[in-house]
Amino acid sequence: MAPPSSDLKLLGSWASSYTHRVQLALKLKGLAFEYAEEDLADKSPSLLLYNPVYEKVPVLLHRGRPVLESVIILHYLDETWPEVPLMPADPYDRALARFWCHFVDDKLGPAVGAVFASPSDGQAAAVEQVHENLRLVERELREGAFAGRRRFFGGDKIGVLDIVLGCGSYWLAVFEEVMEVKLVDPEAFPLFHSWLRDFEAQEEVKAIIPAIDRLLEYARGVRQMMLGLSTRQQ
Repeated sequence: MAPPSSDLKLLGSWASSYTHRVQLALKLKGLAFEYAEEDLADKSPSLLLYNPVYEKVPVLLHRGRPVLESVIILHYLDETWPEVPLMPADPYDRALARFWCHFVDDKLGPAVGAVFASPSDGQAAAVEQVHENLRLVERELREGAFAGRRRFFGGDKIGVLDIVLGCGSYWLAVFEEVMEVKLVDPEAFPLFHSWLRDFEAQEEVKAIIPAIDRLLEYARGVRQMMLGLSTRQQ
């Protein structure tokens, strides 16, 4: 049963893939919540109070108590409301999900961010780093831990790894257009590409991913700001 909306409050940012992870998990579990948009250039007293260590979103408040970091929040939601599970039931499968969630945040995500931040003369190397990481995912889908999987990493329904990998993968298309590079070639990464199309087609996912035009406008603005800073530092 969904808790009263006053029980759950999410501090987040509309462009944050980490915020989107929590929003998607809450929707999949049918949990009502209050949402508070944070201006990360002018952080609210609530954000500074509840996350004084990192001062970043997302922050989930459950009956006034803060839970921090998106993946930790996902586990908390799963343990508190297990009726719609996000984690696999088998202990080994749970360990795999945790490992690959760490891979997304430790390797793939930073590699994608490096493409966006790279100067033109470093762009090719940054793109190759993304491809190297995607090849690892593709190999696991083809012949590794996830070979023969059903529709999603979590089976027939979206699970924790789908959420962590999928919430943010839509930035790949945005960066491709803004940076004029190719990150996800359907021929090079057919299984990953198919999974991503299935993920983005889910109604719950559509409900939380911002419009592509808004993401493009945001990314172009950030890119111009980064180029301006780089020019002034030379």
